Formats: sequence, C-alpha cells, structure tokens
Amino acid sequence: MKITLLTIFFLSLNFTLHAQYSKDVIIEPVIKTDTTSIGQKIVYPSFLNNEVTILKVTIPPGKSTGWHKHLFPVFAYVLKGTLTVAIEDHKTLKLSEGSSFAEVFNTYHNGSNNEKENLVLIAFYMGEKGKPLSVFKDTTSPQLHRIK
Repeated sequence: MKITLLTIFFLSLNFTLHAQYSKDVIIEPVIKTDTTSIGQKIVYPSFLNNEVTILKVTIPPGKSTGWHKHLFPVFAYVLKGTLTVAIEDHKTLKLSEGSSFAEVFNTYHNGSNNEKENLVLIAFYMGEKGKPLSVFKDTTSPQLHRIK
C-alpha cells in the first residue's frame, strides 16, 4: 500500500511539474528502477525516524571506499569519471560518467577509482536518523559514510 501511494504521488508530481514548467525547461529522467544494480528488489525499510542524506563523494585516483554495505536503499549518479564496483560474490560493475544506479544493499561491495582523475559521485541515502549510512567490513577501512 505504501509503495502504491508513493508511486501515485511521484507520478502525479511528475505530471504536475511538466505542466507547470515553461517549455524551455528540460526535464530528463536520471533513473527509474525497482531493482538494484545486481537485480535485488528495492524494499523500503520501515524506520521510526526517516532521513535522506545526499553526499558528494570524491574518490582520488587509485583509491576506494573500502568494503562496506548499506542496510537501506542508496542511489547514486556518476558526475565525473568511472566507478568500478567489486561485489562480494566476485562480480564487478563499471559505471561511467553520467550513469545512475541503485546500489546493492545487505551485500558488501567496494567502489574504486582506477582512472587518472578524481571520481565524483552524488549519492542519495534513504536511511534512518542517527544511524550510519554504511557498515564497514573491516574496521581499518576509511569511514567515508559516517556523517552526523
């Protein structure tokens, strides 16, 4: 029921926005999906204190996020560069500049920049207030996503 209501709301909003904006405003879909980048069904958890966090993440050449997982939906857009994502089942994904994707959840993964320039992502976390955005597999990994 909750997903149906959200879908109706966003469809209505989409039609309303198109109707209200000038014909000179360009609206381009970035992503529309019901699965993650490895085919997991997107499920919205039921939190008491929902919170959306949007981060600009810059990964220098030769660096990575460290092995981590998310316990809720995360969506990202590759603003600059190419992201290489290793998944714990040994699958690898490559996402080029301009790509958008739903990140895997409850699955450890590591995002790397194997290029010569900075990699820049915009990430949208659909989390819970006061909870970490990422859970790291190894406590020696950088804690990039623990934002308060």
